Amino acid sequence: MNELPYAPFDSDNHYYEHEDAFTRHVDRRMQKRAVEWVERRGRRRILVGGKLDKFIPNPTFDPVTKPGVLEDYFRGINPGGKSMAELFMGNLEPVQPAYRDRDARLAVLDEQGLEAALLFPTLGCGIEQPLSNDPEATHAALHGFNQWLHEDWGFAYKERLFAVPMLSLADTGRAVEQLEWVLERGARVVYLRPAPVPKGGGRTTSPGDREHDPFWARIAEAGVTVAFHTGDTGYYTTSKWEPPRQMEGFRSGFLLGMMTQQGRYIMDTLAALIAHGVFQRFPNVRVATIECGSFWVPWLFKNMEKAYGQMPELLSEDPRETFRRHVWVAPFFEDDVRGLADLIGVDHVLFGSDFPHAEGLRRPLDFVKELEGFSETEVRWIMRDNARFITTPRPASKAA
Repeated sequence: MNELPYAPFDSDNHYYEHEDAFTRHVDRRMQKRAVEWVERRGRRRILVGGKLDKFIPNPTFDPVTKPGVLEDYFRGINPGGKSMAELFMGNLEPVQPAYRDRDARLAVLDEQGLEAALLFPTLGCGIEQPLSNDPEATHAALHGFNQWLHEDWGFAYKERLFAVPMLSLADTGRAVEQLEWVLERGARVVYLRPAPVPKGGGRTTSPGDREHDPFWARIAEAGVTVAFHTGDTGYYTTSKWEPPRQMEGFRSGFLLGMMTQQGRYIMDTLAALIAHGVFQRFPNVRVATIECGSFWVPWLFKNMEKAYGQMPELLSEDPRETFRRHVWVAPFFEDDVRGLADLIGVDHVLFGSDFPHAEGLRRPLDFVKELEGFSETEVRWIMRDNARFITTPRPASKAA
């Protein structure tokens, strides 16, 4: 099945940020409140919000782990009994040009047999949480980052590399301004963190709160997709059962969080959008969940079925139907892809490899091996057509 008669579209690729991604264009007056580099014990580290950040063990990404070294681990295969950190740190290599240069990356896409890819941050996925009490610094950091992203990668480079700019609803007015900025420069998909929206001073809101309606109205008008990608959501730092800790990639210490919080952040986010009426008020909004897996979808569907049965007067329709119409899901390669397709429709399932991350696939097209039993048409939808659909703007006036 690897010999497909077309080039697939990967909905989950990553780059490794240059060291100046959060400093090149950030307002100098805000840099100490946002992101700055420091030397600690002979190593380059970053301060986020004035505090040492540990989300990425080595934020220089040189050396960096080889792609896919944790693939077997996430399939439940670990004959050597090594920890995730041991596997990660034992398979390092110099950072490759394709992880930081768009033309080199296009050459890799050609080698891999890919038509196109959505590109998401690596370091950037951990920036908003440590700035959650400072909305001004959050927006300054993300605007500077988006300027760097557009300059180095572009939002739709040669219609093959679609780098996804990062937005925050911490200040709705600033979010709309930033959305306009990225739309003017060709963004096809925009990123929001799957978590409660930090408003500063410990206050949070739902992303579906009506105070964010100006943002969702503009999303609907433009017809671009909002992607919720995993990262530091804050869910692993708020446990009432043990002392809170900063999220740190590929390190132990989060066993309880892994047992109790996996999938909760994206479930809660989508449930909030549905329960708080975003799709009812803005029927042209499309969202995608990337690198959040799909194991949580049956659980959410069960909960929504029961809630609708008990309180149908609070919803305009069965929330499962709302989900099926507005949400696209990229499952992990180890998930039950057939079960997901049966729940939400095969036309809402996305192929994503997480390349070149350690926990992703060594060879992105190996994902097709997980599609045994799907028809040729269904495979084409998952491997190419669905990603094409969500990266094609569908303005409200033209949407079917």
